[in-house]
Amino acid sequence: MAAGGQHHPPGALYVVATPIGNFADLTLRAVHVLGLVDAVACEDTRVSGVLLSRLGIVKPLIALHEHNESAASAAVIERLARGERVAYVSDAGTPAISDPGALLVRAVRAAGHGVMPIPGASSVATTLSVAGDAAGGGFTFIGFPGAKPAERRAALDRIAPIAQGSVVMFEAPHRIAMLLDELAARWPERQLTIARELTKQFESVVGLAAREAPAWLAADANRARGEFVLVLHALPAATPPPDALDPQAEHTLAALLAELPLKQAVALAAAITGAPRNALYARALALRGDDQGLAT
Repeated sequence: MAAGGQHHPPGALYVVATPIGNFADLTLRAVHVLGLVDAVACEDTRVSGVLLSRLGIVKPLIALHEHNESAASAAVIERLARGERVAYVSDAGTPAISDPGALLVRAVRAAGHGVMPIPGASSVATTLSVAGDAAGGGFTFIGFPGAKPAERRAALDRIAPIAQGSVVMFEAPHRIAMLLDELAARWPERQLTIARELTKQFESVVGLAAREAPAWLAADANRARGEFVLVLHALPAATPPPDALDPQAEHTLAALLAELPLKQAVALAAAITGAPRNALYARALALRGDDQGLAT
């Protein structure tokens, strides 16, 4: 009853999030939709078959993964054109972000059919929620940085100009040591949250400076097991100097200096903006290139 309150039209694709580890994280609405659709397209029919079996749901399965996504999308669109509802699920989590599904969604939309999200578990959102990245606003998600060292370095090079903000990435257990070494070398003092085996029995989430991460990993062989989500925390915003002027005061002062003597411009700027007179005067001297002091 709770899940059926929203309209689920025929001839639409349903992008369904599935658990990232704990089966209990499957939403009521996901269960409702998986029972409602006419077929389920999935990244791996074996994995999704087990999920549906646990729910007591039997549906035709369509294999749709990174190697056949374009061709399999055509089969899904044929079903939608007949008015069928089709769900798409990846092996775990929310599809079409790092897992397959994006090409399918684009093809379905281009064919004129609706796409409806059925939200649920996401390893990105899960990790960010416990990272305590207090300086973060938005974030940059790069997925897996790359399987080869050159690819990984290139991926980190690309984010370097924007790496002052939060950066979320995935890594596999056999490559995690190399990635942590790279992060420690590039951003040794940055805070790093390392999450592994999220929602599973041996889940762990730790926060430490990036320079400490390689030693942390090496201290226990078990720490290299499982899939990883990492958050490179945002840098705290720089604190302006106590005598810094806000942009409005700076603009007002510059306009007055263009028409008035320095001391008069400073006095008027202080009266108009409320900015400290000493800060205005120091800035006025800098703008005029004049260091003769109050006698000006």
